[in-house]
Amino acid sequence: MRFYIFFFALIALSSCAENKPQAVTVAQETVTNATPVPASTPAPVPEMLLDTTFTVDYIMGKFEPATHPDFTEINPPYSDEKRYLRKDVLAAFIKMYEAAKADGINLKVESATRNFANQKRIWEAKWTGKRLIEGGKDATKAWPNPKDRAMTILKWSSMPGTSRHHWGTDIDINEFENDYFESGKGLKVYEWLLANGAQFGFCQVYTPKDATRPTGYNEEKWHWTYMPISQQITQLAKQNLRDEMISGFAGSEVATEVGMVKNFILGINQECL
Repeated sequence: MRFYIFFFALIALSSCAENKPQAVTVAQETVTNATPVPASTPAPVPEMLLDTTFTVDYIMGKFEPATHPDFTEINPPYSDEKRYLRKDVLAAFIKMYEAAKADGINLKVESATRNFANQKRIWEAKWTGKRLIEGGKDATKAWPNPKDRAMTILKWSSMPGTSRHHWGTDIDINEFENDYFESGKGLKVYEWLLANGAQFGFCQVYTPKDATRPTGYNEEKWHWTYMPISQQITQLAKQNLRDEMISGFAGSEVATEVGMVKNFILGINQECL
């Protein structure tokens, strides 16, 4: 009798031992086959805007836009002449162009990238008197003092190596006269740009001079910059460009005297910085 009791007890213990691993196995299979649930959804990684490192030579326009991999030609209807812009800047302008067109506003690029050589031709034509300025005056005769002559030209034109047009981020839109943007069709264009330009990344660089912008070029209602790129280049210019580096053209000797970097490259609308 005791033998039978002992025998059945062994069977019961064996049955419990066999069932216990099965329970664990089932539980493990359930966890293994379950779809994992992340603790939180990761934020999307922002797309890099820049594919190149901006060198001092780039900042100073010492390259050829027609062969630079980041630049492309502006085709009609966005511009009537052969001009170049950074590809990312042109893409942003086209979006702004289409939005303006939907509102009955026509935008056109009248000037875009100018490299060092192009800016040198413009500057030296004025500096030498070949191109008359300020109502038909020969700068060599009207302003024989180099600093005075430079400051007069700098009302509207940049020294080579310091122009924002070197960067491929800045454009002149529709006209080159403030009067055009103060009445009629031009005023509608300007008001549209003021109201909508920022949402496409564009900012008017040269606003009226006041306490917040006491130095720099005169107001230019037509000159707009693409901030996502130009803000970075402006800061690089502030860090790496020195007045002593501005050379290679007639009149460059006064670059340090007039403070080109501080007063002109950085003398812009604070909203564009």
